[in-house]
Amino acid sequence: MSVRRMKWKCISGMKYDFETVIRRENVGSGKWNEIKDTLGFFPKNVIPFSVADMEFVEAPEIVEGLKQFLDKSVLGYAQPTIAFKEAAKSWLSRRHGWEIDTEWIRDTPGVINGFFTAVKAFTQEGEGVMLMTPVYYPMYAAVTRHNRVLVENKLIRMGDTYEIDFTDFETKAKDPNTKLLILCSPHNPSGRVWRREELERIGRICLENHVLVVSDEIHFDIVSPGYKHIPFASLSPEFAMNTITCTAPSKTFNLAGLQTALAIIPNPELRQKFYEEQQKDDGNPKCNILGLEGCRIAYTKCEEWLEQVKAVIEHNRQIIITFLAREFPQIQVMKLEGTYLLWIDFNALGIECHELAHLLREKAHLFFDEGYIFGEDGAGFERWNLACPTKYVEEGLERLKMVLNSVLKKGE
Repeated sequence: MSVRRMKWKCISGMKYDFETVIRRENVGSGKWNEIKDTLGFFPKNVIPFSVADMEFVEAPEIVEGLKQFLDKSVLGYAQPTIAFKEAAKSWLSRRHGWEIDTEWIRDTPGVINGFFTAVKAFTQEGEGVMLMTPVYYPMYAAVTRHNRVLVENKLIRMGDTYEIDFTDFETKAKDPNTKLLILCSPHNPSGRVWRREELERIGRICLENHVLVVSDEIHFDIVSPGYKHIPFASLSPEFAMNTITCTAPSKTFNLAGLQTALAIIPNPELRQKFYEEQQKDDGNPKCNILGLEGCRIAYTKCEEWLEQVKAVIEHNRQIIITFLAREFPQIQVMKLEGTYLLWIDFNALGIECHELAHLLREKAHLFFDEGYIFGEDGAGFERWNLACPTKYVEEGLERLKMVLNSVLKKGE
């Protein structure tokens, strides 16, 4: 049965356009250029499902707001305004129940910049930085590029989800050389949204063993129905004073190109040291003026757009799960609690991970993020970006079916 004949129920009541794709050939998008670099051309009806930005048109409130801002502004040097900080404070209060002080906010061009800065500011060469793996691949770079020691706390696979190995976590936290944990929350690529009791246990272990927590919460606004994200630093004043929280509007509102993120640091000593490291790193750390304004607009005017985006993501997830369960039940889709990135295990097909990547790209024209880039335990997985029009998901599933059937039939 064709996926297009399955008569998926349409999402009704949509105010915004989630069907149009603005193609990004030859405009500097590495995500899109990878298609041409691999195939030598841009196929029709093909978009990449890889890097975690969205293939939706921008929220019109942001576009129109920035146009109005440009009409009346000078594009000179800029610093975070009170309005920008108040918008972020209000967003955290309304959406996550976390009451912060605007003085806690340091701006940074990106969340990656934030945890890179933290590693340099709060650890020395040869000291340990703990990651819960498989995990977002730039976190490995933050450790290795700065000559720190990777302390790997491997997540435990439990069917279609993962759990934390707390015995191993505590053992490694107790090592005096382990100085810092980069916590990915919600977790990328596993899709876990950590439960309160899990976060509290992490926090207690880290406090008892003087391990600083850098919490990457960039995906915190994209959570599946039935789950709730809890900002780590909101759990207690003690945790807050031992935490640097990095987040941004970039995943939520597809604003990564505006290069604006927040490091929220309640502890004044940590905040000052973080700022000093920023200055040491580039001498004049600043976000750009349009990014600051774009963030303000998003956090004050775009909640309805976000709710509709989440509905499309959930719709796309259900389509993929239903299709794969029927056509390829040996492929396991991991439970998606948070993020818009579906973690899919192809290992049961018996195809070596690099061969699988080649097959999907060259034959099916499917561009995912290969699981092995997230660590050795990701081999044989593919990460599918769901933040795109449903028609492209349907088309991608048809190509996946065609190619896998041809390969599996040969292997019979």
